[in-house]
Amino acid sequence: MKKFTVAIVTAALSLSLLTGCGNGGTGNESSSAQEASSEETQETNLEAAQQEDTNEETGESEEQNASKTQETQEQEEDSDASLPTVRVMALKGPTAMGMVQLMDAAEGQESYEFTLAASPDEVTPKLVQGEIDIAAVPANLSSVLYNNTGGQIQVLAVNTLGVLYIVENGDSIQSVSDLTGKTIYASGKGSTPEYALNHILSENGIDPQKDVTIEWKAEHSECVAAISSKEGGIAMLPQPFVTTAQLKNESIRTALDLTHEWESLQKDGETSSAMITGVVAVRSDFAVQYPEAVSAFLDAYQESVEYVNANTQEASALIEKYDIVPAAVASKALPYCNITFIEGEEMKEKLSGYLEVLFNQNPKAVGGTLPAEDFYFIR
Repeated sequence: MKKFTVAIVTAALSLSLLTGCGNGGTGNESSSAQEASSEETQETNLEAAQQEDTNEETGESEEQNASKTQETQEQEEDSDASLPTVRVMALKGPTAMGMVQLMDAAEGQESYEFTLAASPDEVTPKLVQGEIDIAAVPANLSSVLYNNTGGQIQVLAVNTLGVLYIVENGDSIQSVSDLTGKTIYASGKGSTPEYALNHILSENGIDPQKDVTIEWKAEHSECVAAISSKEGGIAMLPQPFVTTAQLKNESIRTALDLTHEWESLQKDGETSSAMITGVVAVRSDFAVQYPEAVSAFLDAYQESVEYVNANTQEASALIEKYDIVPAAVASKALPYCNITFIEGEEMKEKLSGYLEVLFNQNPKAVGGTLPAEDFYFIR
């Protein structure tokens, strides 16, 4: 189009010049008038051609910008469409409490699908068989699953530190050493509560087999009943059961925070660890296939944890909404549930140290061997 316009202008210029030369014998005035008219025509045609070229270039630029905008929108839509609905499962208790803000925000959207379970036995087969993508599970169970599946499970983050407490119906226990010669009611024999208690007792010079009597019960409620009926009774209980027991019996007192006692043992230790109750685990193949979805989940989950820890009353209402525990219990228990979000190298350091403590007591507690480096997901 541009070349065609210039050609027209050139032809007009040639014709004007030829006309001027052909009329050379008609006199000076006529020749001058024709030359002036020819110059005006040439200028007009040039301006018109330049304007047309400018309009054409502007049109092309607008079309290109519109095309680029459309391509960007299509790419964003394709990206959103390529992300799957992330299927998440958590246990009713502290490991699910930190998720409630995210669960609430995700309602009515297709980004996430949440399921709450009463026990780890409900979670394990679904995670291994690929029916869910991400799960909040006990810390040692994540290691067991990693070993049992040949490395098909990874840990994304620590979501709950220790929730175990020594409580008593009295006022005699002020330190770990005060447990010497006492009877402790507890549940969780053969699992992490037993290993944690044994570790803390042993590191404080108390032989769990000789210096104390540990009566193992099947349920936490049995422990509560045992100390409620006996003055001076002592039990090891997790939150939020501690709060539930205290609401029913005001004489039950929190004597020791076992998470604090664990941390006190790390001050002079060569390696850093922490008492860890729960973690968030992911199927390795899902993490490889959808890294953006996993990263987005971690960001959203961290925001949820921060919200829960900073807004006790609002979070308690959500905890009751999802039938985890009543709001009255949640509001009192939340400050002691040690809900957290730890990822990356810090997660690896604390969790590996914790698993090593369990391994030293019973290798089966972590699946027979300590996990390799690829167990720890670091983005």
